[in-house]
Amino acid sequence: MNSRIRQILDQISALEDELQQAVQEQRSHLRYQLEGKRVVFEQAIKDAHRRVKQGVFRWFISIRPQNFLTMPVIYGMAIPLLAFDLFVSVYQLICFPIYGIARVKRAKYFVMDHRHLAYLNFFEKGHCMYCSYAVGLLAYANEIIARTEQYFCPIKHAGKILGTHARYEHFLEYGEAENYHGKLEAFRSELGEEERQDVNF
Repeated sequence: MNSRIRQILDQISALEDELQQAVQEQRSHLRYQLEGKRVVFEQAIKDAHRRVKQGVFRWFISIRPQNFLTMPVIYGMAIPLLAFDLFVSVYQLICFPIYGIARVKRAKYFVMDHRHLAYLNFFEKGHCMYCSYAVGLLAYANEIIARTEQYFCPIKHAGKILGTHARYEHFLEYGEAENYHGKLEAFRSELGEEERQDVNF
């Protein structure tokens, strides 16, 4: 990786830190704190949330017809999502220890914090939890696949592709043949070091 690319990646990292700081400031503006996995709002904010909460009956009569019509399709996706979750979890459970790859921790990807929002009714919270599960599952699976790709084939594509995982930018350039197998072993060793860091953490 040349120095210019490294410099840009460092700038991206600095911007991500700046973004986190801005998010933290936004949290203080909305007057909530994170206590472990719990979200705690000030009492005045909780009261304001309860005042704007829409009752279940009013919510049902205000739903767009297309939402009702597509609901069986949306919730029907729960079955393939659960099957995918099972298979990808079993895959990493069996294969990652053999390869020496640190296992992806589910808890880092599945966040179900919308239940703390008092302005959502029971059904809205259910929808939010379903979406949070699906998004978390895809992020969890994406990291499992990213670590697998780093182990077997840490090579970028010739053209630009959308939606790359966080590890992709550190992969070898397309056509970078010099000492490929030595570099591949270095990528694999990094995955083993991550496992040791997780244990020490």
